[in-house]
Amino acid sequence: MKTIAAVILRMDQIVAECHQKQSRLGYFAILYRQVTVRVAEGISQGEFEDNPRMEVLDVIFAKRFIDAYEAYKTGKSTTLSWERAFEAARNGKHIILQHLLLGINAHINLDLGIAAVETVGDQPLTSIKNDFDKINAVLSELVDSVKTNIGKLSPVFNFLIRFAKGRDEILVNFSIQLARDGAWKFAQSYEIADDKIKSIKLRDQIIAGLAEGLINPGKRLSRIISLISLTEWRSVASNMNQLDAVIKKIN
Repeated sequence: MKTIAAVILRMDQIVAECHQKQSRLGYFAILYRQVTVRVAEGISQGEFEDNPRMEVLDVIFAKRFIDAYEAYKTGKSTTLSWERAFEAARNGKHIILQHLLLGINAHINLDLGIAAVETVGDQPLTSIKNDFDKINAVLSELVDSVKTNIGKLSPVFNFLIRFAKGRDEILVNFSIQLARDGAWKFAQSYEIADDKIKSIKLRDQIIAGLAEGLINPGKRLSRIISLISLTEWRSVASNMNQLDAVIKKIN
């Protein structure tokens, strides 16, 4: 893949595969496809500081998810962060929002910093900071809107989540802004790391730990999640159709 159009085409194929196989990996794929469509529109309208470079960033960034997806599908190893998200997708007890946040956790907290450094090459990392923030803003806008409209997917979500308090609120308080800031700090350290493989491995272990918090957010919220999951009783394909409709309406 060398163009954002090719990325969108592959994302369409992944969404279709997940729909046909009733795979919960399709939830994040739908969200991320729409992010990519939105970035493509922004590039065509000249919204970014360096639009040609943004296309390069988007392709490198997307390829990390697509490569992880292909590796997992064929039984090959991938990063721990993506492995946690992919394994969780096999479990019917997790709700749609968990699957979305697990994908975002791996993609923003680990992949984005790597993609930013690879995109700038020999140029200073700071040169891409503004566009780095903008691609996060696109994702944040979509995720916040999905949270606001989650009742259309999980009818009792908004009612039950009010009972989640304290540290258990990690699920609903997952912050794209904090993830973005952490991703940028990682990009800065990764840029100057002598051993980049080791740098990725150490970061991956940390982000996989955050994934565990999203998968097992505490006894109180886990009980609430169990109740919410009962309202997501439709087939995965039906849930994907509803999620797709909500996201497209938002965008």
